[in-house]
Amino acid sequence: MTPTCARPPRNRSNVSRAIAVALAAAALPTALACGGPTRTDRPNATAPAAASSSPATGPGEGTAPPGGAAFPQLSGDITKRLDSAIQDVLKETGVPGVIAGVWANGKGSYVRAFGVSDKQSNAKMTSDLYMRIGSVTKTFTVTGLLRLVDQGKVKLDDPVGKYVDGVPDGDKITLRQLADMRSGLFNYSEDAGFDKTLKEDPERTFLPAELLAYAFQHPSNFPPGQRFQYSNTNTVLIGMVIEKVAKQPLAGYLQRNVISPARLGRTSFPRNASLPDPHARGYTTDTTDGQEADATGWNPSWAWAAGAMVSDLRDMRTWAHTLATGTILSPASQKARLDFQPTGLPGTGYGLGIFDNHGWIGHNGSLPGYQAVVVYLPEAEATLVLLLNSDTAHQGSEPSTLFAQAVTKIVSPGHVYTLPAMASTPPTPVPSSSPGTATPSAPSAPSASPSVVPPTSGPTVPVVPPTPGTT
Repeated sequence: MTPTCARPPRNRSNVSRAIAVALAAAALPTALACGGPTRTDRPNATAPAAASSSPATGPGEGTAPPGGAAFPQLSGDITKRLDSAIQDVLKETGVPGVIAGVWANGKGSYVRAFGVSDKQSNAKMTSDLYMRIGSVTKTFTVTGLLRLVDQGKVKLDDPVGKYVDGVPDGDKITLRQLADMRSGLFNYSEDAGFDKTLKEDPERTFLPAELLAYAFQHPSNFPPGQRFQYSNTNTVLIGMVIEKVAKQPLAGYLQRNVISPARLGRTSFPRNASLPDPHARGYTTDTTDGQEADATGWNPSWAWAAGAMVSDLRDMRTWAHTLATGTILSPASQKARLDFQPTGLPGTGYGLGIFDNHGWIGHNGSLPGYQAVVVYLPEAEATLVLLLNSDTAHQGSEPSTLFAQAVTKIVSPGHVYTLPAMASTPPTPVPSSSPGTATPSAPSAPSASPSVVPPTSGPTVPVVPPTPGTT
């Protein structure tokens, strides 16, 4: 499964676009010509005009772990191969810019920035820029839930109806099933009315209850626990549970209970559409006319607990390790998080707000203008972080998947990150009742009939998981 951040109109998930709802995207009209990569080793450093061919070595490198021999030393020929592979994908996809980081215990590190951060000014991409991380937000929201579990305030097998009224099958759907994407609830991002509203006014603010109203107009896709299907509705509900139990806004709770304990100084859950400086501008073709637009100032409130957060390369490196090793959770909660279940996508399983993609553990994210891949390979104690300033698909594939695939073919050929191209599934038509008036307390009757098309590649499955990474 490929989790991707919250994404509206496109029916994608970022497990490859099969998990988040992605919007149908066309390739960028013009491919940007990129010069050589720029390199910075510190988030606040100014990138030089050109990077040397030697790798950037980050702090904290130790001795090689047992079993890490399969991971190459990140120097010399490997560095040159990575530079070439990333630049090839950049040119092929037309993505304006990408920040790439690879770190492996005892093997060194590779930190590069390619392309441009602003197409108007042609400013170079640098590794210290803030970016939206889309569905990687889900990993924070679910970690926040697991912190409440560790405090004895909730149980994973509690029904969501204990905390939120009006959820279809709310007396049967557990918090665990929300976190591992097995609730069966319709993904609000796939609703045609939501798609239209968001595209017509991408700067508007959505409230969580409004998002649920779009979802609850539709019958459930299957009974709770029957199978996997990526749905932003699940994570929005978890956010609402956290607020109810913690008696505080989700953003503040995550800051105090997840972001600060993980020592992430450049990660935030914005309360509006603003981005901290310095940041890269984001570009998308997820528009009413399909033409590319600057989505930097678009309001991520529609993704909320499923995809609204902001971070940078250095923090995402730290978070990938924290997420995979469970340093801020109890052993029991971490074990539950990493209980990966089948998704229908080859080589990919989904746990509690986290996926295992051919051995790489973490999440991807996507929303208009930005994509991210934040993963950790336990076998080699290696971390991969990719941050892009475009979400426009290339021949049906998430650009972030293509970059991750290119990198992992070189550094971990036995563990190649990959997600199948998304089948294009149009948003579900608006039911007769108006989405603007539907409320969570008056949901439609649930149904067990799935309405999603299977992926175009890989085995046929009843439901296509949204691409992990797409909200």
